[in-house]
Amino acid sequence: MSNFEDSAFGAGHDHIFLGAAHEDNERRTWMVIALCSAMMVTEIVGGSLFGSLALVADGLHMSTHAGAMLIAALAYTYARKHAGDTRFVFGTGKLGDLAGFTSAIVLAMIALLIAYEAVSRFLSPVPIHFGQAIPIAVLGLLVNLASVWLLSGDHHGHSHGHSHGHGHGHGHGHGHGHEDEHSHEEEVHRIFGNAGVFALSVFEDGVPPVFRITPETDSSKLDTDAVSVTTIRPDGKHQTFAFADHGGYLESKEDIPEPHAFRAVVRLPDGEHEIEFQEHAHGHDDPQAAANRDHNIRSAYIHVIADAAVSVLAIIGLLLARAFGWVWMDPLAGVIGALVIANWSWGLMRDTGGILLDMNVDKRMSEKVRHVIEDNGDTVLDLHVWRVGPGHMSAIVSVATDEVRRNPGFYRAALKRFKGLSHVTVEVNPTRVVA
Repeated sequence: MSNFEDSAFGAGHDHIFLGAAHEDNERRTWMVIALCSAMMVTEIVGGSLFGSLALVADGLHMSTHAGAMLIAALAYTYARKHAGDTRFVFGTGKLGDLAGFTSAIVLAMIALLIAYEAVSRFLSPVPIHFGQAIPIAVLGLLVNLASVWLLSGDHHGHSHGHSHGHGHGHGHGHGHGHEDEHSHEEEVHRIFGNAGVFALSVFEDGVPPVFRITPETDSSKLDTDAVSVTTIRPDGKHQTFAFADHGGYLESKEDIPEPHAFRAVVRLPDGEHEIEFQEHAHGHDDPQAAANRDHNIRSAYIHVIADAAVSVLAIIGLLLARAFGWVWMDPLAGVIGALVIANWSWGLMRDTGGILLDMNVDKRMSEKVRHVIEDNGDTVLDLHVWRVGPGHMSAIVSVATDEVRRNPGFYRAALKRFKGLSHVTVEVNPTRVVA
């Protein structure tokens, strides 16, 4: 017998999985298109009127730049207008990734064209009109820098670097533990008591997560036998952690299981202090950042950054060629630019392609879901977690349980603590039949 239920929490049953800054990024992209189009028309008209082939050529180049931006802008507009279209089973959140993948291919083609042109000029050098070429390169750089500024607001896609928890400290006898600061590797809660000031953190910089307690005043001395941390999970389970002395700090002997959402009762020589930990995303390099990143705005950003980099290299190459007669510096700058663009193109293609193929971009989320369910004594038979939009993950989980009263709503409530898990499908398979 199988009890099956589909649920979508966070985004609701309308399956709208657009990024948090979708409309803002859409507006920024259209502004860049307007800027590039104005520059394109100015260069082509000016070049035609004044007989400058270089100016016309750069205007045509700017048109390809505007075309690439148009891919991103149309993807934003279409995704927003069709967000509620039921024909899209999991919404239109992936349209930005499709546009990003397309832009990555365009970038790769641009890199090949630049490389081809550079090699051709190595083999058959052409005369360079420095008086026209350098001002045009500078003008192009200024336009690209303006485009970078317009797009720079959210090109990483709302990945906020917070760690684990919010500390609410109320000491049971002598003091208060509370959160005081954040860092990328750990979240620090300072405990003020009669024995001194101590910093409690969940440390996980390249190692399994552990508790650390660090004395912050000279008089703060701790005996490991007098220190412990007991975690109390939402399901009522308790776990007590003993500590070992590592010189300047104490570290728990046991790793902290995921998820890191619990109450922690810290026992010190002067009494007990209670701190609340809640689950949050980690730093920028965490897999959670990949789950949140808007690849559409990222692709537009890479386009303008690539063009700006090529402009800088072109200016350097032209100045050296004019000053020292090194004509080969101009095509060499082109080769370097082509390699840089190709590298960015590959990274964008890899990341967006993985999302389009439903790769799990946030393995930590999978582990959290598995831990929450199996820590309740059940067994996960099947689990799939994938991204359906920037900042939105979907999960399908099949659970075997001998607790006959546990229905999909039970697991839905247990998983609701995870931000970003916007759509969940639960299948419950009872292993015990009620007579």
